[in-house]
Parts: sequence; structure tokens; C-alpha cells
Amino acid sequence: MYAIIKLIQSLVKALNSEGTPGQVAAGIAVGSCLGLTPLLNLHNLLIVGVILFFRVSVPGATLGWLVFTPAGFLLDPVFDRVGTALLVDNVALQDVWGAAYNAPVIALANPTNTIVVGSLVGWVVLALPIFFLARAAVAWYRNTIYARYKDAKFFRALRASKLYNVYEMFRPSV
Repeated sequence: MYAIIKLIQSLVKALNSEGTPGQVAAGIAVGSCLGLTPLLNLHNLLIVGVILFFRVSVPGATLGWLVFTPAGFLLDPVFDRVGTALLVDNVALQDVWGAAYNAPVIALANPTNTIVVGSLVGWVVLALPIFFLARAAVAWYRNTIYARYKDAKFFRALRASKLYNVYEMFRPSV
């Protein structure tokens, strides 16, 4: 039950963060890369650097990661087919993939894994639509749902539980 409350807290925090809807949407779009692609790869280290270096919403990126992780698992067969088409079936690109595999740093990015390549290409194709849909959704949420229910007991309870989390952080353990 506590994990569900923490998940809802992070969702509300991401949607109501101080950033503009564009910053939250950029965080969601960039964070979706972490969810759609296999996590332990070099490109995800670059994505984390982008999240921390540029003015995108970190809670938005976390939300994007959480929302798109199940989608990434569901789309793995599609990503495998796209990666197979690019890595195996396309003879013109085989020299490119061979050079990438033999390059010292690029080889750490798994450039010969069909799911990694397919999911990365899939994310590049989906990043802009995710951004524009997320920006519209965040603006709609803030103008309608949050504006109407910000003083409801549910939202007050979430805000109060954040204070409780701070209290728990400083409370001496017994």
C-alpha cells in the first residue's frame, strides 16, 4: 500500500512541478527513452546526462520512465523486427554496424543487439509525438483536474504525507 501511495505522490509531483508544461513534457519524452530501451546501455547514460544537464523536469523524466517501461516490454517483439531489418537484412548498413562494433566506446552501446537498435530507433521516431501529447496532457491536467481538486482531501492527504516523509527522514530509528 505504501508503494502505491509513493507512486501516486511521484505522479502528482511530476504533474504539478514548478516547470512549464513544456519542461515536464520534455522530461517525459526524454525519460521515455529509459523505459522503451533496455536500461543497461551506454545511450541511457547519455540520456541521464541530458536530463540532468538541460532544463527538463526530473520528476517528468521519472514519470516517463515509469509509464513507458511496460510499453517497452510489450513492444520488444516490434523493436526486435525493426532491429533485425536494420542490422541483418540491410546489407548496405553492415559495414556501419561492423565499424560501430569495433569502435572502443560505441561497442559498449550494444550496436549489434537487435532490440537495442530497434528500440532506440523506435524512441527517436516516437519522441516528438510523446512530447507534444505530454505537453497538451499536462496543460489540460493543470487547467482542469488540478485546478478543480487541488483543495480536495485526497490532494491535501498527499501533501500531508510528503510532510510525514520529511518527518520520517529525520526521525531517530528505534
